[in-house]
Amino acid sequence: MDFKGACFAALRGCFDSIMGISAIFTMKDVNEERTRNLSPYRSTSSRELTPIKKKSKSAKNISKYTKSDVRTSICLSSFMNGGVFLFSILLFNYLLLPSIKLVCNMVFQEESLMSRLALEWIEPVISLVFTSIWVVPLFVISRAVNNLWFQDIADSAYIQRRGRPLSWQSVSLWIADTIFSITVQTLFLIQAMLISYIPYYGIGYLLSLIHMCLLYSLYAFEYKWFNMRWELHRRLAYIERNWPYFIGFGFPLAVITQMLNSWMLSGGIFSLLFPFFIISGTEANPVDNVRVYPLHLFSLAVKIANMIFAKTLGGVVGPEVVQRQKPTAQKVLVQKQNSYRE
Repeated sequence: MDFKGACFAALRGCFDSIMGISAIFTMKDVNEERTRNLSPYRSTSSRELTPIKKKSKSAKNISKYTKSDVRTSICLSSFMNGGVFLFSILLFNYLLLPSIKLVCNMVFQEESLMSRLALEWIEPVISLVFTSIWVVPLFVISRAVNNLWFQDIADSAYIQRRGRPLSWQSVSLWIADTIFSITVQTLFLIQAMLISYIPYYGIGYLLSLIHMCLLYSLYAFEYKWFNMRWELHRRLAYIERNWPYFIGFGFPLAVITQMLNSWMLSGGIFSLLFPFFIISGTEANPVDNVRVYPLHLFSLAVKIANMIFAKTLGGVVGPEVVQRQKPTAQKVLVQKQNSYRE
């Protein structure tokens, strides 16, 4: 195992995740350049313009995405998550609740028994009402809207930097890959949460942090790999073979979100920062030449996902799925989608 190379890859991943955000400020030039190239007239000399009769299909697709400003989508996402969601939570915790406590101390004698009893009853009730009526609905809505913005940001950044995305062979394969990917990611998140309860001091937190680093890296790079038509088994295998880089890439976001005790605040911070990491993932070129042993942390999640889909869809899952072969349940989903269409 190349320990020195693994450390370099981890540091490079951390550097790429932070510095890749600077690409947002250079996208304007690329956008303008592509717009000029797609002009209905092509210059053949300093004084002569020749009209282009017909644009290619790929040019139309690129023109479509250049109209969508990446920075506008990021600003909208930041406003929704930071300006509305996070600000409302901070306003409630640091302005409304202290004001209620101040009023109780003014009505009753400060630090008296009646004041403490009133606060013990009022604070939980107001917190429950605020969470049920405002925080939870807004959190669900923001997550749904964020998915649309994240996809728009990823597609626009990919087309501007790498060209037209590759198309999938069939809709059934695309649906199967998406469903299976969401299932594996959810199971892996549960796995990370359970590992954090390991009683030994620091070990549980460290292992959970490693899981979250890899998961956040998968989140960030999946948009690019999906446009490159990488199927799930290839995406997971690539991360497990080059885990030092992806641990470093996901480290900044994982540390920030792990520092918060509230899962809603953590989710809000994640949604606020994640668009920038999508840009970083699109710009990054992972270090994949380090000699390290593969870290098969996704194997358990893949195995459980195969078992779930094997029972629900009637597929037959072999024991070799746990290894880095194509998930069998994904084939079952494709066959099921085709049977529905027939």
